[in-house]
Amino acid sequence: MAHRGDEGLLHTLKRVAATLKQSDVPFALGGSFAVYAHGGHSSDHDVDFLIREEDVERALAALVAEGFTAERPPEDWLVKVYDDQGRMVDLIHRPVETPVTDETFGDTVTRCVDAIHMPVLSASQLMVHKLLSFSQHYCDFARGLPLARSLREQIDWDRVRKETANSPYAEAFLVLLDRLDVVPSDGKELAA
Repeated sequence: MAHRGDEGLLHTLKRVAATLKQSDVPFALGGSFAVYAHGGHSSDHDVDFLIREEDVERALAALVAEGFTAERPPEDWLVKVYDDQGRMVDLIHRPVETPVTDETFGDTVTRCVDAIHMPVLSASQLMVHKLLSFSQHYCDFARGLPLARSLREQIDWDRVRKETANSPYAEAFLVLLDRLDVVPSDGKELAA
């Protein structure tokens, strides 16, 4: 599942997931490792977990007790933990300006990630998060293409269009997918 060089990060991911599970902190795997968990490809190589804001302190306490170092960056939508090798994990409680809720956790599937079963954000929600992250300050479509191509059959494209309708960057990306014959812009299936 992980690329060579990501084995250390995968080990860190497993340690964080196991600690959160043992501490009864609800979470979902997001980001590039969630894409991998769905069998897809991502150009990013980071570990992102989604947790509720009200669980941040409990999660940090449990992870610090397991030897992680906690950091509170200036961004107010996440906290970070580092293992003893300096590998970073983001604990995100407000992705794309939307708070993580029980509904977020309802939009997951359980996947086995290197022998640990855990909730993973749905492919559709991963695509929505990716598209809503595009802005005038960050609009690197090359980071969204591997996700769209590798998980296109698992993604509810009508849902993605609806949930990203207010973003001109998402609209442009969806037009690009149509022009590249990845997914038609009208939502109809491509001819095989």
